[in-house]
Amino acid sequence: MKKTLHIILFSMLTFSGFSQTNIQNVAGNWLGTLDVGVAKLRLGLMVADSSGILISKLMSPDQGAMNIRVDKAEFANDTLKIVSKEIHASFKGAVNNSADTLKGYFTQGRKFPLALARVEKLPEMNRPQEPKRPFPYIEEEVTFTNEKAGISFSGTLTLPSSGENFTAVVMITGSGPQNRDEELLGHKPFLVIADYLTRNGFAVLRYDDRGTGKSKGVFSIATSADFADDAEAAFLFLQNDKRINPKQIGILGHSEGGLIAPVVASRNKDAAFIVMLAGPGLKGEDILLLQSELIARADSTPEEEIETNTTLNKKLYTIAKKEKDDKKATEKMRKLIDDYWKTLSPEAINKNGIEKQALIQSVYQVITPWFRHFLSYDPKKALTKVSCPVLAMNGSQDLQVPPAQNLAAIEKYLIKAGNKNFTIKEFKGLNHLFQHCITGSPAEYVDIEETFSPEVLEYMTQWLKYVSSK
Repeated sequence: MKKTLHIILFSMLTFSGFSQTNIQNVAGNWLGTLDVGVAKLRLGLMVADSSGILISKLMSPDQGAMNIRVDKAEFANDTLKIVSKEIHASFKGAVNNSADTLKGYFTQGRKFPLALARVEKLPEMNRPQEPKRPFPYIEEEVTFTNEKAGISFSGTLTLPSSGENFTAVVMITGSGPQNRDEELLGHKPFLVIADYLTRNGFAVLRYDDRGTGKSKGVFSIATSADFADDAEAAFLFLQNDKRINPKQIGILGHSEGGLIAPVVASRNKDAAFIVMLAGPGLKGEDILLLQSELIARADSTPEEEIETNTTLNKKLYTIAKKEKDDKKATEKMRKLIDDYWKTLSPEAINKNGIEKQALIQSVYQVITPWFRHFLSYDPKKALTKVSCPVLAMNGSQDLQVPPAQNLAAIEKYLIKAGNKNFTIKEFKGLNHLFQHCITGSPAEYVDIEETFSPEVLEYMTQWLKYVSSK
């Protein structure tokens, strides 16, 4: 196998949002042994959902190939299919009911049976910012309950080793089922952020999303409104900790978490501040359409294809918003896809590796409760009610929550709210994860060693120290 340093996003019709219904069944790290007769080779696979965009990477550690490009990744009907043109290979496997085994065939000239098992870690990737124990602060495993939903959550609370009456930060992850570290492609941005803030005197609570890690509940049926209730439960939990100043508790959210933070703050006047990391200011549908165009363009998709995809997505989203009956909505969407399929030439299908079943599977994502809610949700509703200090930050290369349009909308709504204490900041050269990057495409995330920009960490920390001292 040839070593390479790149992966590529596969976004067939760019049905990209902040979440996919059952991607949690396959997202994660997978490792197996490929028996090719003359040798047995370990094969690793990483699958991730980056705000609804499926990205993947292969590795063959026994051959020293740690970054093997994946040109296509599809997940439909509990079956994952990946294609790597770089090594002229593919894998197609079905995930079992307990979502801990991927069993299928690896094809590279010949077809070989391959079973992959879910693992905590793949052979080491370089993530120099990840903090290592022992930490110079207190680290506690905690649990709290969303009484409204009857769901218990598990998380980590970190506090400075000395002092009292701490300012505290509740961290809210981005879309998709995320653990407390917001782990993605070997990166743990929330661990890096929490470590930095705690070393600088702040208490920090980060928790596993419902149905993820050690937290209870079912993720796939929840909407952003439900996740706001979960975050509010975390906020209220900290108010009862005597080591923490109940008037100095703020909320930090990334991506969809940046949408949720203003919701919680608008309902709790005791919220001391909010930090929006790549948080949206536009309506959900507008973000999805803009995001799809920008990512496709960054990945050199022809403009004609982008225009066709945008038109089709608009029609699908219109059905999702207007047709409340799932069965009727599905029928209308499938007819749209059937009509679209008839317009494709065999050459186009082969060139793009399009499979009709994967397109049809996208229909079921568009009619999920989360997707329906997100399409129509307008951040204006909460932002115009936020009176506490706000720090809203984006990277200039963020293609998932584009900075120019979203930061402008956030500023507009905070002004309308009469908020006199907010800061809008765009950092040059950073992507959606606040990494220094080239194009901003999600395809770059895995190959960037940096987990979170040091200058953003410093800027955010100084802002928090300033607002908490007032």
